[in-house]
Amino acid sequence: MSDDAITVDPAQAALFTLEGKTAVVTGASSGIGRRQAIALSRAGATIIAVGRNADALDAVMKELHNGGVAVQADLATADLSGVLAEAIAMTGPVDILCNTAGVNLREPAADISRESWDLTINLNLTVPFFLARELVPGMQKRGGGKIINIASLQSERAFANSMAYGASKGGVAQLTRAMAEAWSGDGICCNAIGPGFFPTALTAAVFDNEETAQRNAAQTAIGRNGKLSDLDGVTVFLASAAADYITGQVLYVDGGFTAK
Repeated sequence: MSDDAITVDPAQAALFTLEGKTAVVTGASSGIGRRQAIALSRAGATIIAVGRNADALDAVMKELHNGGVAVQADLATADLSGVLAEAIAMTGPVDILCNTAGVNLREPAADISRESWDLTINLNLTVPFFLARELVPGMQKRGGGKIINIASLQSERAFANSMAYGASKGGVAQLTRAMAEAWSGDGICCNAIGPGFFPTALTAAVFDNEETAQRNAAQTAIGRNGKLSDLDGVTVFLASAAADYITGQVLYVDGGFTAK
């Protein structure tokens, strides 16, 4: 075997770099959003991290490799037309949007109120559309961009006590396709990540029950539940030039859960 060092084709490496790009990540103060912010930063992007918890956002900012701006906001009630204006003035135009903020109240159908239904649909489905629409004109002017939504296993199948959440995530899958149809002609690739079971605040009820967690792991083809680091590669990939001919897709990162 040769002792020569392995060399990387610069052109190939350039497909995955995000140097010079600015990425907005919602829900960045915890869970999947936090992990996406860190992964995109490691790939070279400047991050606009949006979340409700100021202390958690400050902690995330300390983990970013390439700097950025924290925006404390509750997107369920914020004025989406102006919530990012100050941050964008500091970082420059946005190239990447990760619509990751979400809520799952895990209510039985009989307990769902109009208020809880509206909150779930608003934060999980309505906000991603209107926030994207605010940023799309800037992406169009620069000849393209990337939008990454967060779908769910419930975009494809039903789970107990999640009717509102499932409806919203089914909507996210279709919203992603509709975004692609509307905007990909302008070079804006719109895709969604469909996570399996990952340990986050939204899935605490699942992972707190060892029997349930193990049953979910057994339903995957790989035989384990996800680690947040499993989302690093797919996030960077969909945000990068390597995915320039991929749009309107939901990519399940679920260890093969949906394959069985």
